[in-house]
Amino acid sequence: MTLINRDLSHIWHPCSQMKDYEKWPLLEIRRAYGSYLELADGARLIDAISSWWCKSLGHGHARLKSALLRQADQYEHVILANTCQEILVELSEKLALLCPQLNKVFYASEGTSAVEIAVKMSLHSRKIFGSKKQTQSQIMALQNAYHGETLLALSLSDVGIYKKPYQDWLMPVIFLEDIPYVCSEADPLWQDCGSVWPNIENQLNQYVGTLSAIIVEPIVQGAGGMLIYSQDFLKRLRVWTLKQDIHLICDEIMTGLGRTGYPLACQHAGVVPDFICLGKGLTAGWLPMSAVLTTEDMYQLFYDDYETGKSFLHSHTFSGNALAAAVALEALKIMEEEKICQKVRERQVLLNQLMLEVAQKTQRLTRVRCIGAIAAADLVLEDHQKSQRVGSQVFQNAIKLGAFLRPIGNTIYWLPPLNIETAILYALKDITIAAIDQSTV
Repeated sequence: MTLINRDLSHIWHPCSQMKDYEKWPLLEIRRAYGSYLELADGARLIDAISSWWCKSLGHGHARLKSALLRQADQYEHVILANTCQEILVELSEKLALLCPQLNKVFYASEGTSAVEIAVKMSLHSRKIFGSKKQTQSQIMALQNAYHGETLLALSLSDVGIYKKPYQDWLMPVIFLEDIPYVCSEADPLWQDCGSVWPNIENQLNQYVGTLSAIIVEPIVQGAGGMLIYSQDFLKRLRVWTLKQDIHLICDEIMTGLGRTGYPLACQHAGVVPDFICLGKGLTAGWLPMSAVLTTEDMYQLFYDDYETGKSFLHSHTFSGNALAAAVALEALKIMEEEKICQKVRERQVLLNQLMLEVAQKTQRLTRVRCIGAIAAADLVLEDHQKSQRVGSQVFQNAIKLGAFLRPIGNTIYWLPPLNIETAILYALKDITIAAIDQSTV
């Protein structure tokens, strides 16, 4: 029995219709290095989406491997409750520098867990305040949002394909509409969304006194289609939340740690939220780890005698895993020493030019958009194609040509390692052109 047959005998793959693997066989990975995945037959694929957006420094980074092994020689995991561990202290000190006003760190595992922690903290804090704040029990998110797939996180999401089957079991969430989307920082709306803000503010004002928090993916909405929105919108939203005593939660799980050219995407708008959720690139994709950064004020709100019932008793078995912490600390050092954010900003122009070239040569892409190390565009579809999975055909063509270019529906996007070599980007551009040209659905 082949390895793939053995796999399909037992493994239920994530985000998959398993029947698809009858016509689109699994890829047997033998190794991964730099920006490449190597298959069992020796073929190699450019990892164009950083293995679900987490391999920010590519595969097999020598310094990250060394950090992991050094920590493994000491210990691999110790319960974080009631213990103090130097590696976690050092990591927390480093994370607190990302946004000095948010100097308290709560650890979890997957990014979805971080989202749930932030939302729970916000809602719980209103309970602690008592009757004055009890009415602030609702959460608002943005249209096209995606924050994860556990039931609470899915409630905060607005991507129907993931959410619809579970609608009956989700908590009610308000979705803010008419977000000012842009294709680049050159769009006038990027600097000033004043023309659309009155409509947005009217929506917001309906929930004054009832909202506990608004959660956003700052600047870029990932699973919603790599949609970029105005930094001025985020800035105005923060001003409004501060005025109304409503928490702002920035889900930086995909956008944070260099992906948009800054340590945090919310820095495009110069805003400081009440909570920041980190994940994915936190360990550069080596191990599951997430974190919530929050304020001293939030921390002090829960700080009291045990008998008062104010404790935030949220826990995960692997909160503050030492191996993950060691890799995360080293990844942050690499980002700083190698000036990764600066390099991402400098390369943004090239990434945009390359995707525009794909659109020009294929004549089958629209709404080319780019920020930092993210470039995306939507396939132009004829009426008879709109119910068909053209993006998936492009994906399969790209695999044969040498790139793992997994789309979001019919949105083609690049989200490569932040340190990818320029020559590989040019190769990815050529593969993308050919993969689109070869799709005939």
